[in-house]
Amino acid sequence: MQNAYTPDAQTQREIYRRMALIKANDERSRKVIRSGKLVMPYYSPRGQEVIPSAMSVNLTDDDYICTIYRGTHDMLAKGVPLKALWAELAGKITGTSKGKGGPMHITHPASGIMVTTGIVGSSMPIANGLAWASQLSGNGRVTVAYFGDGASNIGAFHEALNVASVWKLPVVFVCQNNRYAEKTKYEYGTAVRSVSERAPAYGLAPVSVDGNDPVAMHAAAVKAVARARAGEGPTLIEAMTFRFMGHSFGDPGEYIPKDEYAAFLAKDPMPAFRTRLLEMQIAEQELARIEDAVMTELEEAVKFAMESPYADVAEIRRDVLDVEIAR
Repeated sequence: MQNAYTPDAQTQREIYRRMALIKANDERSRKVIRSGKLVMPYYSPRGQEVIPSAMSVNLTDDDYICTIYRGTHDMLAKGVPLKALWAELAGKITGTSKGKGGPMHITHPASGIMVTTGIVGSSMPIANGLAWASQLSGNGRVTVAYFGDGASNIGAFHEALNVASVWKLPVVFVCQNNRYAEKTKYEYGTAVRSVSERAPAYGLAPVSVDGNDPVAMHAAAVKAVARARAGEGPTLIEAMTFRFMGHSFGDPGEYIPKDEYAAFLAKDPMPAFRTRLLEMQIAEQELARIEDAVMTELEEAVKFAMESPYADVAEIRRDVLDVEIAR
């Protein structure tokens, strides 16, 4: 008998589609930067495709996410329009923020992407504010805050969990534990064995899950989102994963032991999930169609971005607080 939390075949196809989009977008991003067509900071999410994909299939456009500067995969999984995303990366007027936010500050409220922040740990208190607004208005929206294992050592993590628990806010805290805080190995910078062990201090049950297993991650997401939507308060999910690239583009990741890297690379969640879907009797041709559709969408988005115009110089003073007026 199928577990009540196991996603059906159609949901698993959709998780795979989002994962395939994240992977293809990452490969294209690195290619474009190497070609010199775009010069920008870039943080590869390769290896972490499962977490936001399995989470976001449980969210609606009306639900919110707050993510961080290395959260491109979170945005893509939530549904940021690909053309607008790429135009923003290229600094064009057709971008999500008219080219003024850039790759580290993607925002698209229409798809629920409320904040991409460059400050470590700051996604969590912002998520609390959004969740509090939802609680006060009774609109039923859930907010997800994504962050890394390093951010669990920031004061904002502890403050946010405490407030969310006290007020029973409809928020899900998702720690994407990729085992390295920039270049620092987890155990070198964190006293507890796992981030989830910190949950009971704030009255929350610890949830630790294999973030590279779409079915397990989906089950954790279903429970957490349902709990938040029912007014039962927040959940802290520690999703264990691994990043296949260095912290940022150009970082060779030499601080990662070669045997550790090889072991995780051999368990790449993309081919592993593809094999699982084939074993479920989902046809190879169907998966190929999904992959082809992703590539077509991506090609169109990059072309759109490159051909879009830059903003007029007048845009410099638009959407920016004028200090003199504020006085």
